[in-house]
Amino acid sequence: MRLSERVAIITGAGSGIGRAIAREYAREGARVVVSDFVQESGEETVELIKNEGNEAVFIRADVSKENDIDQLVSQSLSNFGKIDILVNNAGVGGGLAAITEISTEEWQQVMDINLTGPFLVSRTVIPAMLKTGKGNIINIASMASLAAGRGGLIYTTAKHGLLGFTRQLSFMYGAYGIRVNAILPGPIETPMIERVLTMPDHPVSMKLRACPAGKAGKPEDVARLALFLASDDSEFIHGAAYQIDGGYTIF
Repeated sequence: MRLSERVAIITGAGSGIGRAIAREYAREGARVVVSDFVQESGEETVELIKNEGNEAVFIRADVSKENDIDQLVSQSLSNFGKIDILVNNAGVGGGLAAITEISTEEWQQVMDINLTGPFLVSRTVIPAMLKTGKGNIINIASMASLAAGRGGLIYTTAKHGLLGFTRQLSFMYGAYGIRVNAILPGPIETPMIERVLTMPDHPVSMKLRACPAGKAGKPEDVARLALFLASDDSEFIHGAAYQIDGGYTIF
């Protein structure tokens, strides 16, 4: 198995892409720490993993709260003794309002979860990775990391920042055995965009029908890429950003 004996923390693992990654990692031998703000959904992910005969624990955390992150990392280390993989997946949408209609509170909330969250979790996990001399951080960014018009002002700004964070962190810590990469999903069938996908005349839905894949992706598509980046198969990949969007962003 490709992740045998490794320990992975996945934030936002209660549903969608995070849940799919957690299950994929567990099937490949990882001991998985499922973290989410919503306890019920996080525990459901753990139950799914255990029902498949694999190992996981749930630790509730709000990635925008430093105390929550401290507890997440300390409890993970208490349970498993080390942290090999971190997937910064937790995120929220930001709406499409004009700048004059965005409150400071709305701006800060999205930034806190989508950009500050990965910073806080990575900052707390990296010392544990440095002790073992290796580690792997995967940031779930977005196609909105590369262009405007695909996520609204706050979301797009945060995801652009996450891509820069990925590259700079990779530059700083690659020499210490810690690889850092990003995944940039396009439209994926998750709760975040399910309403859009039910509207055939929505611009996203119309463009999906015209893109090479002709449809939205599934969380499992992203999970397989996340498995590759977490495994030794990608050991020479540092600071990369992988688009997985069915060709949505090539035109």
